[in-house]
This record gives sequence, structure tokens and C-alpha cells, in this order.
Amino acid sequence: MSSLRKVDPAAFDTAVREKEVVLVDFGAEWCPPCKVLSPILEELQTEEGERLSILKVDCDESPELAGRFGVMSMPTVILFQNGEPVDKLVGLRSKDVYRAAYGRYMVK
Repeated sequence: MSSLRKVDPAAFDTAVREKEVVLVDFGAEWCPPCKVLSPILEELQTEEGERLSILKVDCDESPELAGRFGVMSMPTVILFQNGEPVDKLVGLRSKDVYRAAYGRYMVK
């Protein structure tokens, strides 16, 4: 089970505004690449601590969120800055790719 916080449509808009940069993982329980991605994101969350918020959206449970952000393939990771989507990574990527993506938006 993932230690990343799962969000539903009711909590989503507030959750993506909690930090300056929020990474949202759109996936599903049955998706093999999503299962590989979860430990990678958990490691990043541990490394960054309070500086970064990483959230999970289960596309089967919240299809309206997947539709709202144009998620057509899983996993899809969308980065939010100040509550607005600023970058999208589709498919499984390396830890360094995710780190570089959110690093572009974080205050040094």
C-alpha cells in the first residue's frame, strides 16, 4: 500500500494548492507501470519532505478528475504550481526525470 496521500474530487482543488509545487500521480490499482511508479514517488516524497506534496488520484475511482486533466494513459504525472497545471509526464519515467520536472518549479 502506498504512503502517498490519495485525493478525491472533493478535496482535489484544495490539495493542489497546499504547497507551491504539487505532483499528482494519476493511475489505477490494476496498472503494472503505476505499481512501479509508486515506490519511486514515495522515495522522492521522503527525500523532499515538506518541500513537496505528492498526491495520488485513482482514475477508476475519480474518472472526472482524469477527464478534467486529459489523462488518456497511465501513469500520468501532472505538476501543479500554485494550484495550476504546469507540466505533464505520461508513462513511467526514471526518478531523475520526475526530480528534474518538479525541480524546475521549486524555489531554490
